[in-house]
Amino acid sequence: MSNHLKRHRGVAIGLAASLLLSSCGLVGGDDKQEVSTDGVSLTGTESGLSNAPKPRRGGALVYGLEAEVGNKGYCLPEAELAISGMQVARAMYDTLTVPDADGGYAPYLAKAVEPSDNYKTWTISLRSGVLFHDGTELDATVVKNNLDAFRGEGETRSPLLFSFVLDNIDTVEAVNELTVRVTTKVPWVAFPGVLYASGRLGISAQAQLDASPEDCANKPIGTGPFSFVSWERGKSLKVRRNPDYWQEAPDGQAYPYLNSVEFRPIQNSDGRIAELQQGELNMMHTSTSADMAVTLPKLRDSGAINLMISEERTETAYLMMNVSKEPLGDKRVRLAIARAIDREALNDKANKGLPQVADGPFAPGVLGYLKESGFPEYNPEAAKKAVAELKEEGVDTKIRLLSSAGPVSVRQAQIQKEMLEAVGFEIEMEVESEAALISRMIGGDFELAGFRNQPGEDPDMNRIWWYGENNPVNFGRFNDPVINKNLDLARSEPDEDKRKEAYEAINRSFAEQVWNVWLWRQPWAVAEAANVHGILGPDLPGEGGPPSPRLVTGHSLIGIWIDTP
Repeated sequence: MSNHLKRHRGVAIGLAASLLLSSCGLVGGDDKQEVSTDGVSLTGTESGLSNAPKPRRGGALVYGLEAEVGNKGYCLPEAELAISGMQVARAMYDTLTVPDADGGYAPYLAKAVEPSDNYKTWTISLRSGVLFHDGTELDATVVKNNLDAFRGEGETRSPLLFSFVLDNIDTVEAVNELTVRVTTKVPWVAFPGVLYASGRLGISAQAQLDASPEDCANKPIGTGPFSFVSWERGKSLKVRRNPDYWQEAPDGQAYPYLNSVEFRPIQNSDGRIAELQQGELNMMHTSTSADMAVTLPKLRDSGAINLMISEERTETAYLMMNVSKEPLGDKRVRLAIARAIDREALNDKANKGLPQVADGPFAPGVLGYLKESGFPEYNPEAAKKAVAELKEEGVDTKIRLLSSAGPVSVRQAQIQKEMLEAVGFEIEMEVESEAALISRMIGGDFELAGFRNQPGEDPDMNRIWWYGENNPVNFGRFNDPVINKNLDLARSEPDEDKRKEAYEAINRSFAEQVWNVWLWRQPWAVAEAANVHGILGPDLPGEGGPPSPRLVTGHSLIGIWIDTP
């Protein structure tokens, strides 16, 4: 195998792992709307905060995560970070930009990120006086070296995901002590969003970049509010307060308020909730919609916990179809599948109806979101007629439906199987371990599979998943000229209205060609003990304004405090 092909297979493996680790437990623009279901708010408001006392310092927080991080640990250029890894990374690392409350990106470690007139040259101005946990200073050279490591330039790191994500970067230059200049191959108007990259593009100290693979993965060194203490994989990762953190709290001392945080991976959502009730945890996150609909609100209403549920610019759950596998290359088959799935009924049975059913890949507030994309409506009679006609033509309507082994995923797949069989498809349900499922996705050995992706970033970030030419991580294997054309256009178009039109065209093409069956927009929740507050943290530095109420890629830890440490 050539080095080129090996590199792309490595990229595919890393991207698949990142995607599937956040999707295997599948539970799920311009029209931002207030949404609630049976009194459960999805708008990202933390209960108990308005009546909480003033923040106080001290205390040890124990945070329950849904999973452990992948094999590459916290060597960020090479890491396979799903939501749990992103949350831990927020404790130890800072990114150059972060999402703001308006759907854009505010400077963070960067003081400013400014484009040239043609959007091909970006100047990153860094904050002064920022220290890594090993006492070294943040400067342009270490930021350049980080970006180069993420790109796969040099000998120290072998990135999986980012060598593909950042392939539009031509050069990175340290102009002076606090200024970095990035030149791109084509204009890249979404570049500030790329510097966040769902929280994965944290800036590491030079010592970590230069470390052996083992030390880079297991000895994190960032600029974040907490510094690494210890890690017993599968059980506990501990961090302690960084006394030299660069952000100042209202009391005149540096953030954070907490003395320490211990992260514990607890895969079962019921187990996390039980430990929260028992006091073994005092914070947790979850994407189990049924818990958000019933169990957690009951605990909130009884005064046992504080709770925040958010679908703000969140990811979308869907059935992906591998169109390289017959009969899925036939649009008539894809349309019949879409019409056979009663998404409202599936949502009610699987999620107690909490998430909002989706008609496309974009959540409200994201460029390209449409209330009505033209996605086919549930029509079992039309689906049954189409399947019968296909069979008369000799089309094989036997289809494999792939699910991970988690009980929620299996239950959803079973419901989907029943709906598809009701219109005449013959469905073979396949259940695999996470590792086996990832291997099959990389090799294209699937026909239908449950996914969750597109976590509300600038839509340009979806180019890696959707561009159809020689793309090892377009798992659906479609090559849509409308999608390709508009991904190219929107990447370099500075006029936001024209970018919006381009992504809307992508949304409509997904609906017209039925490349996926969109299911729902997946909410996320963070629950705290009744004496814990401050999930989103303070306003962003400078004039950055309020933080984003998104939970889908984790949340800040700098403003969390405990009433009675």
